[in-house]
Amino acid sequence: MRDYEELEDHESQNISFDFRGYLFKVLNLWKFVLLCIGAAMLIAYFINVRKQNVYKLDSLISVDNDQNPFFTANTSISFNWGGVSGKVGKILTAIKTRSHNEKVVDSLQYYMEYLVEGKYRKEDIYKKAPFEFIIDKTKNQVINYPVGIRFISDDEFEVFTAFEVASASAQKYGDQSISRIKVPVGTFNKNYKNGENIALSFLNGKLLLKPSHDIKPGSEYFLKFRSYDAVVNSYKSRIIIGSYSQLSSSILKLELAGNNKSKIVDYLNATSSILSRTELETKNLYATNTIKFIDSSLAAVNSDLKNVTDEMNKFRMENQVFDISNEMNQISEQLREFELAKQEEEAKLDYLNNLEFYLNTKTDYTKIAAPTSVGINEGNILNSVSKIVNLAAERQNLEYTTKEGSGLFKEIDRRIDSEKNVLLETIDATKQTIRIRIGTMSRNIVNLESNLSGLPEDEQQYLKIQRKLEISQEAYDIYMTKRSEAAIVKAANISDITVIDEAKDIGGGLIGPNKSLNYMMALMMGFFIPMFLIFIVYLLDNTLHGSDEVTRMSNIPILGLIGKYRYKNNLVAYEKPKSAVAESFRAIRSSLQFIFSKKDTGKKSNTLMITSSVSGEGKTFTSINIATVYALSGKKTILLGLDLRKPKIFNDFNVTNDKGVVNYLIGDNDMEDVITHTHIENLDIIPSGPIPPNPSELLMSGKLKELIATLEHEYDMIILDTPPLGLVTDALELTQYADATIFMVRLDYTKKGMLQLVNAKNRTGELKNVSFVLNFYRHKNNSNYGYGYGYGYGYGYGVYGETYHEKDNPSIFKKIKNFLRRI
Repeated sequence: MRDYEELEDHESQNISFDFRGYLFKVLNLWKFVLLCIGAAMLIAYFINVRKQNVYKLDSLISVDNDQNPFFTANTSISFNWGGVSGKVGKILTAIKTRSHNEKVVDSLQYYMEYLVEGKYRKEDIYKKAPFEFIIDKTKNQVINYPVGIRFISDDEFEVFTAFEVASASAQKYGDQSISRIKVPVGTFNKNYKNGENIALSFLNGKLLLKPSHDIKPGSEYFLKFRSYDAVVNSYKSRIIIGSYSQLSSSILKLELAGNNKSKIVDYLNATSSILSRTELETKNLYATNTIKFIDSSLAAVNSDLKNVTDEMNKFRMENQVFDISNEMNQISEQLREFELAKQEEEAKLDYLNNLEFYLNTKTDYTKIAAPTSVGINEGNILNSVSKIVNLAAERQNLEYTTKEGSGLFKEIDRRIDSEKNVLLETIDATKQTIRIRIGTMSRNIVNLESNLSGLPEDEQQYLKIQRKLEISQEAYDIYMTKRSEAAIVKAANISDITVIDEAKDIGGGLIGPNKSLNYMMALMMGFFIPMFLIFIVYLLDNTLHGSDEVTRMSNIPILGLIGKYRYKNNLVAYEKPKSAVAESFRAIRSSLQFIFSKKDTGKKSNTLMITSSVSGEGKTFTSINIATVYALSGKKTILLGLDLRKPKIFNDFNVTNDKGVVNYLIGDNDMEDVITHTHIENLDIIPSGPIPPNPSELLMSGKLKELIATLEHEYDMIILDTPPLGLVTDALELTQYADATIFMVRLDYTKKGMLQLVNAKNRTGELKNVSFVLNFYRHKNNSNYGYGYGYGYGYGYGVYGETYHEKDNPSIFKKIKNFLRRI
């Protein structure tokens, strides 16, 4: 019982995955692996030569914090970005906005490409084109379709196309509208002079030659227009901006990758230029609004001055010149100062009233004038107005990239409302203070005017007109001074964005395709894909391929090995006695002697049963040749064809199958009638006979037992050619007559599961003295390890083997095949 369990455990362990066998399988298929690697490397080569080079270039810009004074050294009308960090954040956002990239694409017209026919594709030549096409932006241009330009001479060219359908997509680059247009189907050609207006349904504009380029007659170029939105989105997603280093966050690096280095350089430099110009316009926004406000106030002051001057001239014409005492002049001068101060306070009050109304009724706060324009220097008001304008401008920038209703808008609106509430409260408090000052000034003016009441009425009128004239002139001078200062500040403003290192093509910049990586990936895929396929095939393969697999899966011994041998019939051992296959059968005969010598039955003869799992594994071939080698050794041998379902052995001996075992078992013929003497000395056969309807019942009858018992007295060796064990149960009924059993295993054909069946039958005792014979065996140095010595006669032998075995004369094809196999 213990031996049985150990045997079962050994067999179950041997069914596990064989890594060594898998390795030898890979080594055996090294040509396939090498072929896959070569194919992968070839594919990588074609990918590398067909892919366009990808370049990446960069430029550096700095963001400064430059505040310009307005009116006083402590006051600024410059747009306050919130410090350098705030500016950097806004630039990082602005560079990825659609509005910014639209300006760049518009300025460079990157929606139009100049192409020439290359080896693998149409190549973009950009500025190298010998001509420039001036687009008519008010008319349609066909998009995503190359329009050919063929030069006939120095001053004449031909437009050619070949549309396959009657309509195509077109775009007007003036308003970016896209529509479907009708185009000529088939070949289209039309000649034009240089500079002549081209007015076609699919192309509109003028072609101008560049003076520095020569035109070769017959040279062809192509114009290709792309969707404006697609081009903008492409550059918007590809351009990269970030800090140059952690030590200096105000230095930004712009990067862009593409296939044409000249286009990359121009796009980066145009981006920096437009970004700087846009930032300066935004920075001057506050000052521009202030100048507009001063101009509107200055117009009113100028009108008052003109009216007062006319009034003074009229008074002088109607009245004589008065000589006013010094005391009265001093009182009049004090009145003028108070009235001027009152007028300034009233101007402040008007500004605050207008500002309060603007904040409560408007939503665009980018047009607020500077409070300093009317002399308001209150720090809280200045800071609040600056912050509100800053936030309003930031919100406008977001409108190009963010959908309305986004959380970013809500956050900015919340900050604007919060700052606006604070400003409105400050305005109320400031207005109250100004009203108090105006009231005090009004009382002082009344007191001074009472001192002048003693003068004659004409003198009082003169002093009053004189004060009004001086006040208007002084107010006019103040506003003119403020406007001049504001204009100077605006003119002196420079952009806070400075180009440190502009983009430039100095060679290099190649980032793709990574040809080395492609080859490395091809090498890996070319190796691992066939390895994986071999693994899958090996894992799913349930056939036996070598003696090592048989020994690993079963403890049943291997009796012998039979090589693959092509011959016209199954009588190889008789007709080719010096062949390697014949020697293999003689080796099997020698091994059987050890098995028969151990039996103790007292019988004169030995009975050998030969079976297999399924048909086609060499069972009949082995039966005939083993019987032949026994007969040639002088043993009186008989071969019984007990495969009643599919009889075969009669064909090779040129006898009929009319009478055989079946005739004897059913009682139609005697034994002497069914025995056939062959042309091989000492060898007789009993064919199967006609195929019966009940073969299993016939084999179980007592007649077969009588037949074999009689034959045991007449013959030295009885060979039983039986049905396949894996298909029918007939062979199991015959094991009772066998002294030894050979189970045929055809390599690359027999299923592994059949060995488990044989193991089970052997453990239960249904098969006795069973041994394996491997058919179609091929000796390999990298497989079938453990066996391969002593039996591989005809495979790999040298002079010694040639002396003792017949040498075949293989065909040229077979010689080539054997040569490749040895490689």
